[in-house]
Amino acid sequence: MQKIVIVGGGAGGLELVSRLSKTLGKKGMAEITLVDRQTTHVWKPLLHEVAAGVIDKNSDGVDYQIHAARFKYKFQLGSMSHIDPINKSIKLDSVFDSEGELLIPERHIKYDYLVLAIGSVSNDFNTPGISEYAYFLDSLAQAERFHKALLNQLLKLNQVDDTQKTLNVAIVGGGATGTELAAQLHHIANLARSYGMPNMSAERLSISIIEAGERILPALPERIANSARGALRKLGIQVLESTRVSKAEKSGFVTSDDKLIEADLMVWAAGVKAPDFLQQLNLFETNRAQQVLVTPELKSTVDGDIYVLGDCCGFKQEDGTWVPPRAQSAHQMASLVATNLINTFNDKPLKTYTYKDYGSLVHLSKYSTVGSLMGSLSNSSMFIEGKLARLVYITLYNMHQFAVHGWFKGILVLLSRKVSNLVGTKLKLH
Repeated sequence: MQKIVIVGGGAGGLELVSRLSKTLGKKGMAEITLVDRQTTHVWKPLLHEVAAGVIDKNSDGVDYQIHAARFKYKFQLGSMSHIDPINKSIKLDSVFDSEGELLIPERHIKYDYLVLAIGSVSNDFNTPGISEYAYFLDSLAQAERFHKALLNQLLKLNQVDDTQKTLNVAIVGGGATGTELAAQLHHIANLARSYGMPNMSAERLSISIIEAGERILPALPERIANSARGALRKLGIQVLESTRVSKAEKSGFVTSDDKLIEADLMVWAAGVKAPDFLQQLNLFETNRAQQVLVTPELKSTVDGDIYVLGDCCGFKQEDGTWVPPRAQSAHQMASLVATNLINTFNDKPLKTYTYKDYGSLVHLSKYSTVGSLMGSLSNSSMFIEGKLARLVYITLYNMHQFAVHGWFKGILVLLSRKVSNLVGTKLKLH
């Protein structure tokens, strides 16, 4: 039986393994294995909500082991550190617990077809002090680390009776992650008052969004950016555009004109790149963002048995632009890779990839949702906001749940989340 190994259980990787398990795996045509360094999947667009504490990985995450048992594929916990294309195997490093004890030894896993879906990491552009003082939101572990630091700061501030004393949070990057996190932090500062912190409120939280470009949300239409900026400023969030950070210090970010933006908590959300080790493997052609270059079928340009999808995939479009690292890109790529692998096993021709931009949405906590929809019904984007935009935003998350769990289990998961939202706490306090 041929082996398909998928490295990375993000949105694209998990959707791919779900579909292949229900087709090739179920028919006994292939052995499917998923590899990830984490034990739990959380949809990446929701990591800022984990960081703020409004959702919990235990209720909103997918446990890989449980998912694997249900869909009849294999799960391997670990980090890939080497690919041997000649012998068709990958190396997984040893896994240790928090005390340094060995849990799982180093392993080598054979494959006939390999799929790289390892996502992206923050790109700090080698800015001094960022890795030392700022928080990133690349992974579930990083989001939880920020949440613990946030809770500590809120508890500390709650003990101070002086209402003039504030918690300063500075976020570099005015994209979707930065703007959505800022709105969520404003929301939870008010929520904290109902959960044992009577002296807390949004008035004691000073939030700054620092964007090097001319405007926030540069990848989205200007009308969306203007609407989001207005909503953020209405909340008292400071939006600093055309402001470049030159370094980070313990006391805050220093701008290119040598001004200090003081911060108790610093977040870097100013761009992404594929993980460094992809380049260090010296196997693939890569672009400036370290993404692996692919053929129209989403195969690596140097090895036809290795597919690439999601944020780590470098797909150059006819107009010379690269497919953006978005959840919808990963979803579309996962669908095509699944089709091509299934067609390969059934001796059918492969299909080529074309990115379709269906628009973008920015969800500013309970305060506002704005975005644009694009599709075959219109040659231009349609601006939406308010309840309609919120409904579309929820629908996108629901579609991911159905792709991962199937329709029946997906509906049960969504109903469970709805019940949890009604009866559970609104703020995670641990």
